[in-house]
Amino acid sequence: MAARQAIEALVAKAIEAPSSHNSQPWIFEATAEAIRLYADRTRALSVNDPNDRELTISCGCALMNLRAAAAEQGRPLMVSLLPDKDDPDLLAEIGFDGQVDEDLKPLARHISPRRTYRKKFEVDDVSPAILEDLIDAAAIEGVWFDPLLGTHRAAAVALVSEGDAAQWSDPQWRREVASWMHPRRRGEGLPIPWLALPAARLVVRSFDMGKGFGAKHREIAQHSPILAVLGTQKDRVQDWLSAGQGLERVLLTAAKAGLQASYLNQPVQVAHLRAALQSLCQNGGVPQILLRLGYPMDDVIAAPRRPLSDVLKM
Repeated sequence: MAARQAIEALVAKAIEAPSSHNSQPWIFEATAEAIRLYADRTRALSVNDPNDRELTISCGCALMNLRAAAAEQGRPLMVSLLPDKDDPDLLAEIGFDGQVDEDLKPLARHISPRRTYRKKFEVDDVSPAILEDLIDAAAIEGVWFDPLLGTHRAAAVALVSEGDAAQWSDPQWRREVASWMHPRRRGEGLPIPWLALPAARLVVRSFDMGKGFGAKHREIAQHSPILAVLGTQKDRVQDWLSAGQGLERVLLTAAKAGLQASYLNQPVQVAHLRAALQSLCQNGGVPQILLRLGYPMDDVIAAPRRPLSDVLKM
């Protein structure tokens, strides 16, 4: 495969990563020696994510996809996080040397089948062996994955509903959500059918629907086979990048086992609830993602993606 085609193939897989509101906040710059991953802060969510924490996590997910795709190509990589202290937008530099990560090879084929699945899951339990694989996948990237059980699980579900109420009561938050609702052909954002789009935006901007969404999220959280927190020891930019790589490694490991996931991050996004969620975790450190996993009942269409030409500079 020619060098240009190989790089394009890597980045095409990288951008299949999940991101908040499907904002896809990344830019890749490729040279003969390296690929550089930049945060695209023009796509930041200033209300939902004022510190660009989730933006950085999303970029970490994209970096993990790129690493897995490179392993599948048999391409050695050397990753340097935050390589330039004078350029905070440069999140990673990926050089074409080092070693091939053989452990990532089997995960690469699950990049495209991975989905964010927001519906109810099958009632089937997830085996302890698979759960242990998810815990191990996070640990490889230096983060922790903590399944919530019993009263801790119930308390987390209550925090999700409380977070819904707090977010939907904020008109600025609602306006930001509405601004990311787009027709699928835009290749970004929260896809809404074109004919329904004006009405949907108006409803989201105008009405506090926290009670309804809180009830919906409580229901799906309560009946999800796994409800878990992914977290880090500290809460710095490098920790957010590690959280993203760990999250995507967990998601690909889950997809390999036939599982899909979605996110209930309200207790992390609403500042005064984050400490309460932290108190429910067995691991010391900082919660970054609250997610649910299980076996999907049906197939869902992949979220749209921007053209490669919009995100890759060569």
